[in-house]
Amino acid sequence: MLGSSVLEVAIGLTFCYGTVALIVTTLQEALAAAFSLRANTLLAGIKSMLNDPRFDGLARAVYAHPLVNPHALGSASDEHDLPSRPSYIEPAHFAIALVDSLWKTPCHFLQLAGAIDAIPDPQLRKALQGLYGRARDLQHFQDMLAGWFDNAMARMSGAYKRQQLLISLLLALLLAILFNIDSIHLFRVLWQQPALAEHLKEAPAQLDSATMQALLALPVGWTHFPPVLGIDFALQVGGWLVTASTALFGAPFWFDLMQRVVRMRGTGEKPAEVPLALRLESRAAVGSATR
Repeated sequence: MLGSSVLEVAIGLTFCYGTVALIVTTLQEALAAAFSLRANTLLAGIKSMLNDPRFDGLARAVYAHPLVNPHALGSASDEHDLPSRPSYIEPAHFAIALVDSLWKTPCHFLQLAGAIDAIPDPQLRKALQGLYGRARDLQHFQDMLAGWFDNAMARMSGAYKRQQLLISLLLALLLAILFNIDSIHLFRVLWQQPALAEHLKEAPAQLDSATMQALLALPVGWTHFPPVLGIDFALQVGGWLVTASTALFGAPFWFDLMQRVVRMRGTGEKPAEVPLALRLESRAAVGSATR
């Protein structure tokens, strides 16, 4: 009975946390698409790389290149005039666009040094001169530019992921408060009534009405509002924080864990171990019967 209760509690908690993480991921993707977070992060990274915060130099020229932004007309005066912003740029395409922006008409590789020396920003000029001085030919120079772009985007990706983790935490906390998904209360009720989680057979494949109905069948939601300030409310806030923090692990983690626990429940209880005396007795009986 103890093992069954533990499994039911684990299934209920993992289903709840996985569903919350799935809802948070869906909301986060919707926000990223609505506010073009990836495209804006990429634009900020390129402006930082090329030391063009006002978007009136090389960054604008790169974004006007058809390999980087094929939907742009190349006439945008600032970043707000861009009709579209790419969410991803191929490093090789960035390198070609930057080289084409440095020299207006393709010419010999040796003549590219003059275009680099004419860059007004000293930091950017020094960086490109260092890459150019180590390049054997134009292709090698473009390869090094692509590597430089990769490294810069890796740093921007780390900053973007930290930003997304904060957004995930805030969304999960908001969701926990709205639906009153209190992990402490949920654990207590499931421990006392493990049958509440018996209907959970498998992890959902997507966020749909059936998933939401299964979530609301668990002991979540408001019974009285507003809450009364006190010790119980402090525990409730702690339960909200626990629920919000679990969303950082992601829905795949919780649903994979739930599938494992469900398989454990399906195997049933482990048979009781037969005492040693009975095993010896049965062996003796089998030996005498075969004689």
